[in-house]
Amino acid sequence: MTNKSVVPDSEPSFIEVSQLRVGLFVELELGWMAHPFPTGSFKVSSEKQIEVIRGLGLTRVRYHPHKSDAAALPEGSGAGGNGAGQSADTAAPAVSPEDGRAESVRRQHAALIAAQQKSLLACDRRFGEAIRQYRLVVENFGSKPQSARDQCQDMVGGLVGELLCDGESSIRLLSEGMGDRATMHPVNVMVLSLLLGRTLGLSQPDMVDLGVAAFLHDIGKNLLPVRVRWLEDSFSSAEYKLYQDHVAQSVGIGQRMELTKGALLVIAQHHELVDGSGFPARLHGERMSPMAKILALVNRYDNLCNPSKPSAAITPHEALSLLFAQHKSRFDPPVLSAFIRMMGVYPPGSVVQLVDERFALVVSVNSSRPLKPKIIVYQRGVPKDEALMLDLEQAPALGIRRSLKPAALPREALDYLSPRQRMCYFFERAVDTDLAEPQP
Repeated sequence: MTNKSVVPDSEPSFIEVSQLRVGLFVELELGWMAHPFPTGSFKVSSEKQIEVIRGLGLTRVRYHPHKSDAAALPEGSGAGGNGAGQSADTAAPAVSPEDGRAESVRRQHAALIAAQQKSLLACDRRFGEAIRQYRLVVENFGSKPQSARDQCQDMVGGLVGELLCDGESSIRLLSEGMGDRATMHPVNVMVLSLLLGRTLGLSQPDMVDLGVAAFLHDIGKNLLPVRVRWLEDSFSSAEYKLYQDHVAQSVGIGQRMELTKGALLVIAQHHELVDGSGFPARLHGERMSPMAKILALVNRYDNLCNPSKPSAAITPHEALSLLFAQHKSRFDPPVLSAFIRMMGVYPPGSVVQLVDERFALVVSVNSSRPLKPKIIVYQRGVPKDEALMLDLEQAPALGIRRSLKPAALPREALDYLSPRQRMCYFFERAVDTDLAEPQP
């Protein structure tokens, strides 16, 4: 455990920027847009932060001894001490008004915000393109089945190529309102199935079969009466049997499209469960396709987070907990374990409270390193459209204490974080954060 300074409630002191050390709790006497950090007061956690502070044009920096690690304190510092031979009242100006570096930092901050927005818009756009592709398939599978198949395979093949070539990928929470459930669900399930298939080391041909099957697994619902397209607890036995028929209808459409045997098998088994309680054939795990085990799990996860009635939705964190604690006998253990590792304990879309009591929204998870997601933190005084993502992987002292339901947030935090009613995901290449995030 890190040792803290024994100086209780001491006054801020000053230190030369050349003497900054990891572990000092500093306070930057600059405006919000004059530095690239999400907050102006934080514990220095990396040499990167020190380099950035030294580039701000500051000669001295305030630090708080009682909030700093003891090992980081300058010699002779104490309650009310300045740590640099100068009191707070007589300190030299913190920044030169003529120094152009402050403007450079403002531009850097604006560039980081723009990069965040550009990345999100790119993922939103690609999700929207996949939705449009699905609508085209629904329009054409009857009259142009082979053309619809080629469009699906081209799209999925391109996504598989990216996933297998681009290194680590992040799972990104998308904007609200990406589509209706009938089109959003197959795209969501396809994206997560491909990510899980890659995690499990599937070959390129199997990845394509999995992606095509995930994209088309529910297409047979378009041939059912609207009232039975989405499972309801109130279904009669006749309605439930009619609902189950969407599996056979989807397989039939896939056959007319001349899909591969592998893709057709996955579609046929996407509601089977390894304990034999699924449908339509009540298969046990040893008779299921490995890809079908993936699709069955991802399909269930998305149905928990995005049910037909939004009021019945549970949070991503609750969905993973339910699958592991109560339903794990229904799913293949290695597949379920890999899925939980990939999504993280707090998947994108989770509303959380941090160890410092602040509220945040999980917006991105590196599928290879999921324990420290990227979050947007509710901070008074920081406009929500200027909030920088915090990368918890680079903030070892800052962690998540618990998951919350959105309704448990204070009104201001709820409006600021804007938790999604529908969880939409896409993937993007994982990029290391340029700046380590400040510690509160």
